[in-house]
Amino acid sequence: MDKWLVSVPVATVWTSADSAREIDWDAVTNPVDIEAWLSGLSYETRLGLCEDNLVQTQLLFGQEVLLVEEKEEWAQIIIPDQPSSKNESGYPGWVPKCQLMKCHEDWNIENGPVAVVTRPMAILSKEGSTLELSFQTTLPLMKEEDSQVIVKTPDGIGALGWENIVVFESLAARYKGMGSDIVSAGEQFLGLPYLWGGMSSYGYDCSGFSYSMCKANGYVIPRDAHDQAGAGKPVATTDIKPGDLLFFAYEEGKGSIHHVGIYYGDGKLLHSPNTGKTVEIIPLSGTIYERELCAARRYWNDTEA
Repeated sequence: MDKWLVSVPVATVWTSADSAREIDWDAVTNPVDIEAWLSGLSYETRLGLCEDNLVQTQLLFGQEVLLVEEKEEWAQIIIPDQPSSKNESGYPGWVPKCQLMKCHEDWNIENGPVAVVTRPMAILSKEGSTLELSFQTTLPLMKEEDSQVIVKTPDGIGALGWENIVVFESLAARYKGMGSDIVSAGEQFLGLPYLWGGMSSYGYDCSGFSYSMCKANGYVIPRDAHDQAGAGKPVATTDIKPGDLLFFAYEEGKGSIHHVGIYYGDGKLLHSPNTGKTVEIIPLSGTIYERELCAARRYWNDTEA
């Protein structure tokens, strides 16, 4: 399978080549306008992304995908760095071909130095224009300057300010955070509206939130909640620490898993709840979540804790 790169700040991955509705136009073009798309959605049309099984996940600028097949203006892709039980090679779905570019030979995201966006948003300056990039966008580093870094992009060269990024020698050399660091990463997004399939700082779903905050601390975990619950280090719910992932199931914890959040500490949950709500910190005691809590997993290294 050929390797391609995402050429828009956020690419929504759809369930099929005909999932996108007329109201989703701003999300399937290039340039993309995620803010206009989201502001144009009502509660019902936002909810439809989930209930009508329209959206699977999202991708960030410069992210690598594998091309499976093409169908008119759409591409079926697999996302290697979003592990999933749906496909052993990565998360599957469909994106508009206009939001992808063929990966060029000198693109080296795996082994070379990288710049990673650590703020909710960062402005990329390139050739007289700018792009607003999401948290955790990762681009190959070309050189460091006093006030900015120069990075490769799918279609050229750009610059990012130091105040919004960190630099690593390689993806493998990323800082491995503690549980408290996972919590701190998530706190940046308090008040951000929930988005089904969301994987960017324009909106996260529950498992996209936990995936992204773990990734921000050097841990690549499965994309979906039920897969996240099947990996990591099992932790008794009586022994949880801040940064652990908590899982919730129907039938008061005995049914299928439907939600995940990050343990905040002090009996509280940091999570992105559901359509119509925002990222929040709530006490577990006395809530439906207390009754539905079924498992906990630790993805961070607690040997120093």
